[in-house]
Amino acid sequence: MIQIYNSQSRQKEAFVPIQAGKVGIYCCGPTVYDFFHIGNARPFIMFDVFRRYLESQGFEVTYVQNFTDVDDKMIDRANREGITVKELGERFIIEYFKDAGALGVRPATVHPKATEHMPQMIRLIQGLVDAGIAYEKAGSVYFHTPAFPEYGKLSGQNLEDLDSGARINVDDEKKNPLDFALWKAAKPGEPSWDSPWGKGRPGWHIECSAMSMEYLGDHFDIHCGGQDLLFPHHENEVAQSEGYTGHPFVNYWMHNGFLNIDNTKMSKSLGNFFTVRDILKEYEPEDVRMLMLSAHYRSPLNFSREMMMQARASLDRLYTAKARLMELQQAAQVKALSEADQEVIAELEGMDQRFIAGMNNDFNTAEAMGALFELVYLANTRLDESSARAAVDKAVDTLGKMTDIFGILTKQEDAVPEAVQALAARRAQARKDRNWAESDALREEIASLGYAVEDSPQGQKLRRR
Repeated sequence: MIQIYNSQSRQKEAFVPIQAGKVGIYCCGPTVYDFFHIGNARPFIMFDVFRRYLESQGFEVTYVQNFTDVDDKMIDRANREGITVKELGERFIIEYFKDAGALGVRPATVHPKATEHMPQMIRLIQGLVDAGIAYEKAGSVYFHTPAFPEYGKLSGQNLEDLDSGARINVDDEKKNPLDFALWKAAKPGEPSWDSPWGKGRPGWHIECSAMSMEYLGDHFDIHCGGQDLLFPHHENEVAQSEGYTGHPFVNYWMHNGFLNIDNTKMSKSLGNFFTVRDILKEYEPEDVRMLMLSAHYRSPLNFSREMMMQARASLDRLYTAKARLMELQQAAQVKALSEADQEVIAELEGMDQRFIAGMNNDFNTAEAMGALFELVYLANTRLDESSARAAVDKAVDTLGKMTDIFGILTKQEDAVPEAVQALAARRAQARKDRNWAESDALREEIASLGYAVEDSPQGQKLRRR
């Protein structure tokens, strides 16, 4: 049984989908005014893995991730560059897919754009006005938070405490300082759309309610995003959505923890603000993905050079194990299972169950990763050329199942050039002849061609440096 920590109840709950065998997920996407940063990458990667896991367990997943393609930051940048907001958005949507694709994040089932869902937003806002939960002032429309008694239930915020802390810079148009904009009256130099309240554009929060309802219905399974979105964005989504429908909006809310840079909060003012495009100039995309998988998604995670080197070393170990298993698979004989082979298969099945148990435990990738490295240790110590083909096949299949869910080990190793293979053969003979000087010289020559040679009980292994 899958257990999910629900931010609303603040406890783990058994996952029961609304419709058996199907799961609807909405994950907040980027505001497309720039390249997305390494902090954004965490929810994109982690909830991509969660989706992969659900699919591996037989669920049909409808995964929706939006693009916010109109907001204040976009308008400011477009005006500075002398282009339209639409042109800016289209440019960075393309860049999003480049960087997300490099990180192994699969495209969503649908990627709705805010600007293409104005009728849905206007209909939702009008419904809130008709219900007396929202009001119009000077061409703008605001959600009246006191009219929704459960406001604060998602984040655990107390409405009175929030109200007392919101007395500064109160907008005179609002009835209450906590009221938030559903529709903003048009200003000169800004894109606008027609509405019953005059020309204007939507507020940020209403966009996600309208788009999630359009593709998942007005009651769906899972809504996820970064912890920074819990309040006020997701809180406001709950209020306006449930204020409109009169029934629950989302069954499970999932929020990932913050990512720090060298144990410090990421900030442009501190000079430690990095986009994924910046990071990928120095590190491999899989290194980033491996780092994200190393911690539970709700825990804080530190991004540092040391952590990235650890992720790289872990991946190298996995790739080496995969290559060795593939070689054993080609050499292994189809024969009756020995007692040792049967024990290996039984242990692999146990590792598979421990992997699933980790993922079922609120999507604990760190726990599941432990089972993956148990498999690597077993493959390196218990399988060799004498193993039956069925035992090796089981190891290959189990490794593939786990790494497919994690979205790693996707690189295809290039064939080792014949010249490097010839040098390796000469080195093997030199070692056999105990000519250590020639062996070392050949190792250096192989390294100069971009390959490392590793000695093991099974013989030499070549890999690209």
